[in-house]
Amino acid sequence: MQTTYNFDKTVDRRGTNALKVDALQARYGAADLIPLWVADMDFETPPFIVDALKARMEHPIFGYTQIPQGYWPSIIGWMEEMHGWRVKQEWLCYIPGIVTGIGLALNVFTEAGDKIIIQPPVYHPFRLVPEANGRTIAYNPLRLANDRYEMDFEQLERLIDDRCKLLILANPHNPGGVVWSRETLQQLADICARHRLTVIADEIHADMALYGNRHVPFASVSEAAAQGSITFNAPSKTFNIAGLKSSFAVVPNAALRARFYSWLRANELNEPSIPAIIATEAAYTHGREWLRQMLLYVEGNVEYVAQFLSSHIPAIRVMRPQASFLVWLDCRKLGLGHAALVDLFVNRAKLALNDGEMFGPGGEGFMRLNVGTPRSTLERAMKQLEEVVHITTSFAKMAPTECSKTIS
Repeated sequence: MQTTYNFDKTVDRRGTNALKVDALQARYGAADLIPLWVADMDFETPPFIVDALKARMEHPIFGYTQIPQGYWPSIIGWMEEMHGWRVKQEWLCYIPGIVTGIGLALNVFTEAGDKIIIQPPVYHPFRLVPEANGRTIAYNPLRLANDRYEMDFEQLERLIDDRCKLLILANPHNPGGVVWSRETLQQLADICARHRLTVIADEIHADMALYGNRHVPFASVSEAAAQGSITFNAPSKTFNIAGLKSSFAVVPNAALRARFYSWLRANELNEPSIPAIIATEAAYTHGREWLRQMLLYVEGNVEYVAQFLSSHIPAIRVMRPQASFLVWLDCRKLGLGHAALVDLFVNRAKLALNDGEMFGPGGEGFMRLNVGTPRSTLERAMKQLEEVVHITTSFAKMAPTECSKTIS
């Protein structure tokens, strides 16, 4: 009998040290905001994962643990079934988080002063991690055309020089939600191969393709892509288990793999914790139906936001994501500067979103909205936003004398 999962259920996360809610005061200066920012969902972690963890927790000893026989096959089977990518077990290695993995790869494959190419607007750790490690950022900005981002290959060719060592790719794109086409990824792979540039592909949102779109793993598009890339993935976004640190790397190239994985082993960074092992195997073994239902719910949330804004706040436009529960809101028609836009959302509408500027050049005037939450939460958020925008636009249309009377 098929289980029906309840994504309308509201779960109080306060007091659990959940970053999304318990860090609001520190991050936004107010604790009474609706949290729609950091990229985890407010849906309950699937019961088949919770039950697997509970079963293991009943044993009273949590000592050194080897990887069970079903762990790697669960990942391999999931990658082939979901993405059509046949991954060999020797290509795989555990890593303690994808952002951590990016930092580790930087330290293995580059030196201080080397250039790291990123494609803004893009997930901000792509910039922060290299800069904190003494590397230089080189920007290959995406082009916005017809509400969809495109890669600028001409600018990329001009940008690359001898100091460029890595390109960090968001596939699917965060925050724009683009599922990159096979042709786009092939062209990128060809350029990087010609310039001996290694691609770090962050594919953490791979399982969350929406509206019939299908994720294409970068390393699967050509031999050049396979031999010139390191892919990072995890069940964490898909199944809402980011706190368990359940990421892994996929490296088809033997030379890259030996260099990277030997360094991870030498520093004992390749050994997953007990919860990470259990949650990953349970997710990839039992998670297909839960994922199907969750994505349908997320699509419904995207459509609700898109229709509400179109009807009530047409100055804010939704770029419907092709993947993920993150929605990129184009707020430029509000005519507000960065500080005023943040003030409108945070201080007046009482909503905690990620502001577009943090994602780099091209993010100005945008806000990133997390719709991985019960519909009732989004309904409250949209109504609060509508009230504030209506007051703001009405005030702006008033004659100067009327404004003076209102202020006084």
